[in-house]
Amino acid sequence: MTTHLDSVKTSPLIESHDQLVTSFARGEKPPERWRIGTEHEKFVYADGDHHAPSYAEKGGIRDLLDALTEFGWVPVEEGGNVIAMNGPDGSISLEPAGQFELSGAPLENLHETCAETGRHLEQVKAIGDRFGIGFLGLGMWPDKTRAELPIMPKGRYAIMLRHMPRVGTMGLDMMLRTCTIQVNLDYQSEADMVQKFRVGLALQPLATALFANSPFTEGKPNGMLSYRSHIWSDTDPARTGMLPFVFEDGFGYERYADYALDVPMYFVYRAGKYIDAAGLSFRDFLKGDLSVLPGEKPTLDDWNDHLSTAFPEVRLKTFLEMRGADGGPWGRICALPALWVGLLYDQGALDAAWDMVKGWTMEEREALRSSVPKLGLDAPIAGGRRLRDIAGEVVDIASAGLSSRNRQDASGSNETGFLDPLREIVRSGKVPAQLLLDKYHGEWGGDVSKVYDELRF
Repeated sequence: MTTHLDSVKTSPLIESHDQLVTSFARGEKPPERWRIGTEHEKFVYADGDHHAPSYAEKGGIRDLLDALTEFGWVPVEEGGNVIAMNGPDGSISLEPAGQFELSGAPLENLHETCAETGRHLEQVKAIGDRFGIGFLGLGMWPDKTRAELPIMPKGRYAIMLRHMPRVGTMGLDMMLRTCTIQVNLDYQSEADMVQKFRVGLALQPLATALFANSPFTEGKPNGMLSYRSHIWSDTDPARTGMLPFVFEDGFGYERYADYALDVPMYFVYRAGKYIDAAGLSFRDFLKGDLSVLPGEKPTLDDWNDHLSTAFPEVRLKTFLEMRGADGGPWGRICALPALWVGLLYDQGALDAAWDMVKGWTMEEREALRSSVPKLGLDAPIAGGRRLRDIAGEVVDIASAGLSSRNRQDASGSNETGFLDPLREIVRSGKVPAQLLLDKYHGEWGGDVSKVYDELRF
């Protein structure tokens, strides 16, 4: 989740609805300036007993952050606590229960993305080895109850933790017990954004299936392949889901702005503190009628903060966020941006992907989204087929898109090799969670703690 960084200059007041719409247009870039921003989260655990370290304990989260200054990272504080780090490879931030997130820098190609991931993981592993800390690449804590997990000292999390139980049964699980991989991508124009949004949303369940990696809860199989994805089904219906309006005629910046205005607020950030506005209306804020800040109107920073509190499967800011994948091990961190860059950053691939999904009805899209967490590649799609029937073709389209981009490394290799983990999943027919379940029921003898050795970074 976003870590708030105070602006150097005062953000402009929002004087009209048009400013909300044009905030998205500011993200438009010509193709030569398109970049790739990859985010990944991982669980932090103590080697000895696998407990999740608290913020303040010796060798815990605060010490881990402080030690990163050795690699040139600069601390970001909130309320006297270091809660994030900034550096040339982007930013490092904390999820609510101490999950460690790298929000990578905007990079030109996947070779740079994977090198960035490698640098970060080598750094945190070096520090972790010193403190007796490990890092786990999984979509959900395999053995922890909510009560066993610490809470990080970030103001927005306190507000969300209070509010989540009011609007769903699994919001606290989303905050405390899950990890994801995400990629952020650019668009050239409103029309380009629309096509990318539609393809990304329609095929997000495929990404969920290919990266499904959360089959355990509190030490036992939970009946799902991606329990992390299932959690979103009852987190907060006002800010999650497949957004049917995206596929309607006339969709664009203005329609997304109207959607975001209808998402209830969480907070307003003022003078270094988060003011609880949970459940209040940004529309009232625009009129100066927000009860917690009477007479005050929002700034563009407030709008950008608010956009970060909507959690659909694809999210629009000044770029598009692909949000459907579980956390996972090193190789799959690079595979997710490879899939989406291949599909969305080459016009031929984008057109081919849209041709594949444009005939699906909204009911079929919703049914696919609902069934993927449990069924993975066996989830039904239009025409009486299963998701596995198109998975290989989609990966081939992405590969063709990457070949067309032809971004080469020093050895002359293009970006297509980053899709290899997905090709293996398609070839075997088994998603990562199914392989873990096979081991749980086989060589692990029902001992889920073996996953710490299996998926440690």
